[in-house]
This record gives sequence, structure tokens and C-alpha cells, in this order.
Amino acid sequence: MIRLRIARAFLWAVTLVTFMVPHALFAEGMPMTGTPVPELASFDRIVRDLMEKWQVPGGSLAVVKDGRLILARGYGWADREERQPVEPGSLFRIASLSKSLTAAAILKLVEDGKLRLDDKAFPLLGLTPPNKKIDKRIDSITILNLLQHTGGWDRDLSFDPMFRSRETARTMGVPAPANAQAILRYMLEKPLQFAPGTRYAYSNFGYSVLGRIIEKTTGERYEEYVQTHILRPAGITGMRLGRTLLKDRAPGEVRYYGFPGIGLAPSVFPNGPAELPWPYGGWYIEAMDAHGGWIASAIDMARFVRAVDGWGHSPQILRSQSIQKMIAHPAPPVWKAGDATWYGMGWQVRPSHGDANWWHLGSLDGTTTLMVRAYNGLSWVAFFNTRPKDSDGFSGELDRAMWQAVEEVKRWPGHDLF
Repeated sequence: MIRLRIARAFLWAVTLVTFMVPHALFAEGMPMTGTPVPELASFDRIVRDLMEKWQVPGGSLAVVKDGRLILARGYGWADREERQPVEPGSLFRIASLSKSLTAAAILKLVEDGKLRLDDKAFPLLGLTPPNKKIDKRIDSITILNLLQHTGGWDRDLSFDPMFRSRETARTMGVPAPANAQAILRYMLEKPLQFAPGTRYAYSNFGYSVLGRIIEKTTGERYEEYVQTHILRPAGITGMRLGRTLLKDRAPGEVRYYGFPGIGLAPSVFPNGPAELPWPYGGWYIEAMDAHGGWIASAIDMARFVRAVDGWGHSPQILRSQSIQKMIAHPAPPVWKAGDATWYGMGWQVRPSHGDANWWHLGSLDGTTTLMVRAYNGLSWVAFFNTRPKDSDGFSGELDRAMWQAVEEVKRWPGHDLF
């Protein structure tokens, strides 16, 4: 069985989470919601065991086989304090799974003849480096570079601007917290770490720029364009962009928790408490729209995966040629010809059995998410409302656990919960 090897480079840089998760979290038992499916009992058992081991308050799982939703379950607590269990339709922050939505939106614009992958991103936006001392290579960054994380920014050698809200607002002379446009102008004054198109370095900021390109090209808000041209054609009406503050969480959205002892974060908001739980003020999710800002149910993200998975199920939101571009091996030197896995456009890809597995991981304070499109007609989406302290360890075990659950299934049911 080909396993998904989620590289450390694909984890978000922030390592802190929020409210403390009690050690006795599951002493009174874990609620489960949704319709149980006896043939798929391995998923229930394995997900429950994983959550208990890692002290995860709540989770949601959707499994699709040959275009049919065959399992939709909620596990544990959406809001422990209010005794609200997770429902199959509960909304979660999906973090970097948002990049797959943004990539689909860009490819849709390419299909419609409104963009080309070799278009230069910053001249298209009408933005150029502000003076001769700043890195002029910014003007050469293409839309393809942004999609494939080859734009020239390396957060391991510098920083991730999407988590520098206070400093950005102060430098740019704008009210805090800094929005995506302020971050964009701020980064025009920062040097690149490598020549665009020469190597891979995961970049949240690059996908934020893609959101601004969508707005400039269409004249619509990023959220509006994605909802109208990507989500609704896929049958999805409940997804939206998230809000930072706890008081602003959407109806049906879970509460986000953290590992024991994490403490509080300096607030990005100039008014109110000086410190807040990390997911509710340690950073500003409204500025993260195109790279990490969406909230969704596992069921709706499963609909999205189905709509782009290339299996020919209706509705199909991208043409087959676009899907092939989306998962194609990037040209050397970015990835070597013999690489077993690579990052395409909004998805990590591994060839398997004459087809391929595609997947993406999402990770934020209080959030861990995973979506997988497998070579064998299966796909699954798993959301959780915490990120354990050992986030790499949890993500790796989550991946292995899901494949184990698949292996234990003796007969796949024929129903469709969509």
C-alpha cells in the first residue's frame, strides 16, 4: 500500500495552540453522530482510538467510494463546555486545504481564457518593487510559480508574513490587524530568498497573492468568485471564510482547543484583552483567505474532492486537461525526474497503480485537517478541532490510521449519503 508521506515542509509554521485539553477528556465516553455503517466499523474504531491517544476533543470524517458518500460521522465534542457533539455537518477551519480551492479557481480562470499560467503576477496586479534597492526579481514571478510554491520566498530562511500581523500593520501605517492587501505591499519591500522558478519552498504568502489575482482579474471578492464558480457547481453552499474571534464563529462551527499548557498569545487586535487564545487572536484568519481561511464540513470538502478527482463523476468543475496540469510533475530543477512525490498545483501528488494519490494537509493553532484522493476510487476528508503538540507525529499517525481503516474493509457498501 502506498502511504502518504506528509513532508514537514507542508506543515504550517506556527507551533502553538489554544485552550488546554483536559487529560480526562474521554472519561465519560465519546459521543458519535451520523449513521453507523457496519461494513465501515474500522473507521469508527480507528478514529476514536486515535483521538483518545492524542487527546483530541472533536473530529469529523467523510469517506467517498466511486463518487458515493458512504460514511459521514462526527466524533467527540464540537464545544465541550456547552456539551455539543460534533455532527457530520459541523464546520471546521480547513487551514491549508484552502490552497486546493484557490488552485482550482485559478485553473478555472485559465480555462476561461482570463489568465495564463505564464502571466507575471505582480505586473498583472499593477504592483512593482517600490524602488531600485528592492529585489526586482519579484516582477518575474509567474502565476505558475505561485501555484507550485516556486515564487522565491522561503519562510525557513526568513519568515512567514501571514503571521506577522502586528509588525506589518505598524510598518505600513495601517490599522491592526493587517489585511491581505497590507501584507502584499509589505512584502514588495522584502527580498526574495531564491530566483523564481528555480526551487520549491512552501509559501502561504504565494497563495495569498493568487487570491489577489483572482480579485483583480474578475472584479469580484475572492470568496464570492470561489463560491460562485467552484463551490456551487460542485453542489456546495455551506462553505465560507472564517472569522478570528470566538464571538464571531459561524453557526455550526466547532470550538478550537489546544494541548495542555500552551498558554495565551499576544492579541493581534489593538482593542480588547492584551492576550487571547492562539486560534482566537494570535493571528488574523481574515487575512489568510486564499491560503488558509475557509471553514467547511467534511462532507462539503468531500464534494469538492469528488468534483475535481478526475473519475468522471458529475458535477465536474474542471476539464480533464486542467486536472492533468494540476497534478503534473513540475519541470526540473524544481523537482527531479525520479521523485516519488511532488507538489503540483494545490495538491501533493504520488503516482500509484497507473494513477495517483493526491492529498493536502492543513494545520493551524486548534486545527488539523487532511483530505485524500486515492488511486482506487476512494477519497476521505478528516477534520479535528485541535493540533497536538507533536503535530508532525499526529499527522503521520492520522495518515497511517486512515489507510489501515481502508485495508480492514471487507465489503464496500453501495449506498450514497450525498
